[in-house]
Amino acid sequence: MNWFWFAIIAMFCWSGSDIFSKTGCYGEKDKTAHLKMVLAVGVVMGLHAAYMVFFNDVAITWNVIWTYLPVSLLYILSMAIGYIGLRYIELSISSPICNSSGALVAVTTIVTGGLAALGEDMKSWQLALVLGAVGLICAGVIGLGVVEAREDDELRVRRQEKANRKYAKSWLALCLPVAYCLLDAAGTYADAIVLENLNEDSANVAYELTFAFAGLCCLVFLLIKREKFTFKQEWPKYTAACFETAGQLAYIYALADEEHVVYSAPIISAYCVVSTLWARIFLKEKLSVKHYAMISLVVVGILILGVFDI
Repeated sequence: MNWFWFAIIAMFCWSGSDIFSKTGCYGEKDKTAHLKMVLAVGVVMGLHAAYMVFFNDVAITWNVIWTYLPVSLLYILSMAIGYIGLRYIELSISSPICNSSGALVAVTTIVTGGLAALGEDMKSWQLALVLGAVGLICAGVIGLGVVEAREDDELRVRRQEKANRKYAKSWLALCLPVAYCLLDAAGTYADAIVLENLNEDSANVAYELTFAFAGLCCLVFLLIKREKFTFKQEWPKYTAACFETAGQLAYIYALADEEHVVYSAPIISAYCVVSTLWARIFLKEKLSVKHYAMISLVVVGILILGVFDI
């Protein structure tokens, strides 16, 4: 049952990363919060990479770093854009959109000729269910955009009265999590190709070291800009970074048990549901029935794809 507990840990860690990232990034006064968030994740991941190299004897070379660099950059850029997006939209909306990248990977697989391969591995009803799941996710994401665009301004103000932050109607608010989704999907697709020739532990360390370098670049920029760092503003970011790194580790260990991937994948992919729950409890985010209906379509689609491990 180790796979089960690792899947549960990954689900709660990544949802914890969502809520603390949101808390650390959505302040109106700090315009560089997303860079400080990248710095925090870079510090934590850099420390973990050092631990893996010096205490777990994970082999790392410049060749591995350069080979995995395109994948690392796609993931890092997607996360940075996601942190920017947290300033402009409710976590309850952005998390399901960001987590829809699995559907895009499925679409890419189908477009590049993977549909025939899927048809060989699945029965016709299973293939139809998977394609239906992709359709649900796409419909849900598009539906969220329509609901956001058509929501009455007065109704928006009333539903956000008790929230810690008010959000204005903006296409930028939706474009940022969608951009995260696109980049993360591209990273996932490239990941599957690159890992055919790389050790997974070495690739993960290469990713963490690249993130650490990105964090260092952000630090240099912030120091040049003479940005101030305060404990009150920074502790949520480093807490989110710890949850992010721990979730990544638990994710790797959960999926390492290949016999139970069909069970662990949907559990982990449901972290956006937990994120929405945390946002409702701690951030007092309240969405309309139409919002929740569209989010439900996305979540159902994600769970179906998780079951079939696309």
